Amino acid sequence: MRREELEHIIRASGAVTDQYEFVIVGSQSMLGCVPRPEPVFTVSMEADIYPLQAPDLADRIDGAIGEGSAFHQTHGYYAQGVGPDTAVLPGDWLQRVHRVQNGNTDGRVGYCLDPIDLFLAKAVAGREKDREFCMALMEYGYVTPSGALELVRLMPVDDEAQRALKARIRRWAKVLRDAGHDIPPA
Repeated sequence: MRREELEHIIRASGAVTDQYEFVIVGSQSMLGCVPRPEPVFTVSMEADIYPLQAPDLADRIDGAIGEGSAFHQTHGYYAQGVGPDTAVLPGDWLQRVHRVQNGNTDGRVGYCLDPIDLFLAKAVAGREKDREFCMALMEYGYVTPSGALELVRLMPVDDEAQRALKARIRRWAKVLRDAGHDIPPA
């Protein structure tokens, strides 16, 4: 997905829900702070999105511009209506969002996660595709291991899960360093 396509999804989500502000939580939230990221970050053709003030309207987004919809078939990308609990995020994530608002969004606002929050949400999910994405965030310098480790304490998970998350981050950084990437120590 390209930045212009995300802007189109924000605009279409506004038309479908009659809402003004949206939160983008999945991998395509990367497009909020980096409009033209490396190809590894633009593979997905879906944007995970919900209306900030009315998350219950996310089902409307799914129905109108979701996977398999006429919108998807026409444009080749789509929105996945999600909720605020879809991503596990640090308590202060909303302070770091990147605002996407312009003529292409029809003045609607998309709040995209900061790369560090996106990294932590994916790291805590721990799926294989998330591991690859997180390691790319470190490899390209969007996230440092020390920055991620500092925010783990703000993650709404128990102590055991925080310890496991820290170990995962350190392990990924080591794998990248061992592969010759210039990753700062954690």
